[in-house]
Amino acid sequence: MHKYVIMGAQGCGKGTQAKLLAEDFDLVHISVGDIFRWHIKSHTKLGARIRRLIADGQMVSDDVVEDIVRDRLDQHDWNFGFILDGFPRNQTQAQFFLESYDIDAVIHLKIDDAVVFERVLARRICSECNLDYNLIHHRPAVEDQCDVCGGKLVSRSDDTEEGLKSRLSDYHTRTEPVLNLFRRKELVITVDGSRSVDEVQAQIRRKLSLTSVPYPQESSVPR
Repeated sequence: MHKYVIMGAQGCGKGTQAKLLAEDFDLVHISVGDIFRWHIKSHTKLGARIRRLIADGQMVSDDVVEDIVRDRLDQHDWNFGFILDGFPRNQTQAQFFLESYDIDAVIHLKIDDAVVFERVLARRICSECNLDYNLIHHRPAVEDQCDVCGGKLVSRSDDTEEGLKSRLSDYHTRTEPVLNLFRRKELVITVDGSRSVDEVQAQIRRKLSLTSVPYPQESSVPR
């Protein structure tokens, strides 16, 4: 069983890399951001609360995030392990997690802020099937239309220059220090997140000593 956490700034490719690992090693990819978006799209009470917080540039409270993570992991559908994406984001969440669960490694995707701005401001998401696009490297065949379902492509509500500045500031001041906590427990592997998808995935697998069917070497970039 493999249990991982993947961390890094917005646009570093966490979701892309987590999904690739999950597919090859039968891991459950648990994305806190995806859970939030599901609640927003489903118009739940929590979704309405999250929407208001995002609109005001605020973060969802630690107790709410911890409850969401605990409830998801308590489903125990991760027979071969999980990869947790988007958590923990601060020291309080990290302490809760370490006290509650054992993990094998923390995958840190390191990336410069300039690259974050380039990637994030160019990304779009399908309003119907949630497929990710990037207007620099992964454009749809028809402008603003999903190649798979034909849904309208939209920007995420917080993918604005001001919103990104705020989130990056929060990441550097609150989330990056969490890595030091994990480093003291010798759990962190660091990978250059600015490289192509294939190169990043190969680095992750090498540093985690994971072996599987050879990963196809295609030219692609994180979205």
